[in-house]
Amino acid sequence: MATIVVMPQLGNSVESCIIVEWMIAEGDTVAVDQTLASIETDKSTMEVPSTAEGTVLKLLWEEGDEVPVKDPLIIVGEPGEDISGLVPGGDDAPVEDAPEKATAAPEQAAPAFATERATGAVSPRARALAASAGVDASAIAEGSGPHGRVIERDVAAAIAAGPVLTSAARAAGVEATEGTGIGGRVSVADAGRVAQAAEASAPAAPLAAPAGADYPGASTSAPLKGVRKVVAKRMMESLTSTAQLTLNTTANAAGILALRKKVKNADGSLGLNKITLNDLVCFAVSRTLPKYPVFNAHLEDGVLTEFEQVHLGFACDTPRGLLVPVIRSAQALGLKAFSDEAKRLASSAIEGTLSPEFLSGGTFTVSNIGSFGIETFTPVINLPQTAILGVGAITPRPTVAADGSIGVEQRLNLSLTIDHQVIDGADGARFLRDLVAAIENIDVTVLA
Repeated sequence: MATIVVMPQLGNSVESCIIVEWMIAEGDTVAVDQTLASIETDKSTMEVPSTAEGTVLKLLWEEGDEVPVKDPLIIVGEPGEDISGLVPGGDDAPVEDAPEKATAAPEQAAPAFATERATGAVSPRARALAASAGVDASAIAEGSGPHGRVIERDVAAAIAAGPVLTSAARAAGVEATEGTGIGGRVSVADAGRVAQAAEASAPAAPLAAPAGADYPGASTSAPLKGVRKVVAKRMMESLTSTAQLTLNTTANAAGILALRKKVKNADGSLGLNKITLNDLVCFAVSRTLPKYPVFNAHLEDGVLTEFEQVHLGFACDTPRGLLVPVIRSAQALGLKAFSDEAKRLASSAIEGTLSPEFLSGGTFTVSNIGSFGIETFTPVINLPQTAILGVGAITPRPTVAADGSIGVEQRLNLSLTIDHQVIDGADGARFLRDLVAAIENIDVTVLA
């Protein structure tokens, strides 16, 4: 009997995966645990193993497609087997012609994912996005998730398409662009309103396009895909579903520069030579966060969860795009162990070999682009986290001593973005104040 192999669930925050490359083709024989495809998320690239054995009767997606988790991926069975009842949307013919004298396979009912939608099937993240955008997620006729479940991309598509129509308005063919119904839905009454507005003011004749309006020179256009597409989606979700506020300050870098020089010149047997300035800043962050639980937290569906352990994410530039490896229980690690773990994670992320478990579950994120000469910037919160720290370049700043003399200090630029839904500006200021103190007194921080 034919078996459906589904896209596996790869972490709580992953709702879909992109098929990079199929490793099998229709008609191939596969065994359990054999690699079916290479896939990628916004976090990692990995392989999908088969959970069934037999002949590949149908590949349900093409390379480059984004597949919701737990959605059917391939169908495996016996050659010539009738799979018409298993293919979503229906498939009138089997993959291979059955022998002429073979008995017809008994009629199979279409599986639930093709015919039914579960009651209240709206994912929490989809519900949050819908609420922030004023969209009624329940009015979306059919979701693209398993069993017709409405997921984030369905809500995003509904937002991009404009107001959702009521069933009556949909039946009447209403084409209003703004709705006055519940949740902004377009009702039948809106049709009359639009018609009246159109009669009151006829549109002006369009102006003719001026000659030479085309952009000069060559250009290329291509849709976003892969990790870049997923990251773009995540960034928009973050900015549209949170109240982001960025606070900027600086810290005297003399102490952290001195410590960096000390460990760089230390005895090689101590293994401290590779500790970086970013390691030291992140280490100071891991010591400051336990004092401020609301910063070391997740906000999902109006529920704030504060964590005891600091699972510190750090933005990592890789050939595949931006990834965020996570240092588990960072607050419990000594400086050397902290630095070693950061190096291991960054190296694996760049090579594309990092396990998905180290690319999810972060409770706070640090993004450092100071090496590019950027002084301050506005980092975007990594959902569902409540805050993110941006680290800029160390720059010289004039200072005035108590006696009135003018000097120069090396100052480290810091930018903290908070979700103002749960963190007030004053709390953000206090967090930065204590973080600055930890950085400026880094020797004491390391020994604590």
